[in-house]
Amino acid sequence: MKVGIIGCGAIGTMVAQELACSYAALELSAVYDRVPARAQSLTENLNSPAKVVATLTRLFELSELIVEAASSNVVEQVLRLAITHDTNVLIMSTAGVLLHPDIIDTIREQGHPNIYLPSGALGGLDALSAARLRELEYVMLTTSKPPQALAGAPYVQEHGIDLCKLDKATLIFEGPARQAIEAFPKNINVSATLSLAGIGLDKTYVRIIADPGITRNTHHLRAKGRFGEMEATVRNVPSEGNPKTSYLAALSALAVLRRMADPIKTGT
Repeated sequence: MKVGIIGCGAIGTMVAQELACSYAALELSAVYDRVPARAQSLTENLNSPAKVVATLTRLFELSELIVEAASSNVVEQVLRLAITHDTNVLIMSTAGVLLHPDIIDTIREQGHPNIYLPSGALGGLDALSAARLRELEYVMLTTSKPPQALAGAPYVQEHGIDLCKLDKATLIFEGPARQAIEAFPKNINVSATLSLAGIGLDKTYVRIIADPGITRNTHHLRAKGRFGEMEATVRNVPSEGNPKTSYLAALSALAVLRRMADPIKTGT
């Protein structure tokens, strides 16, 4: 299967490196980045024959599977091209998917292409996906991050929050996941993924804490329903290339690719 990658940052680079050496069933065919030199550097460092392309349309023409590892801004175009070319896509910027429910409805009505949404930096989604089949009542996500990991978020700027002055753990946002992904579109993709796996954007409750005393992005999930109760906590090491994302998020993309290539499927 020929794989194309959108975005040559921390996650895109890690996926490209893995494809270049670990997956006989998957081949890196082409890469795209809004900064062409970044894509060129990636392929040269990998000594890969993958083509650097100038447009997303060309990327789709050369690929049978697309990995989006850029930002929510590009997701709408990616989804529309996926429909046009009937090409499966793996989306890391899950928040961008939920900003375009009309496109998702179209894909569901058609029954194709497939849209893969990795679990990212969050644990417990397999159990949650099973639990929602029978009266899932309550889902809450508490995310704690070092202040610098939240810099530039629309909510932080609009409310004049000076992250540099925080000297203790501070709750800076609480509300439904729908509001969270609009307020922190580059920081809280896990809430979007959680909403899709569970009880939706309006019933999933999100709390975001800026904590200068931690160095790891931490996600704590609580859920309750007919199945019983569950809690899951993941303390993530930030990605070396981008402190706003977690190393586990990149690994989750690799896990999806490995699952595609492996005839033995594990987990829900």
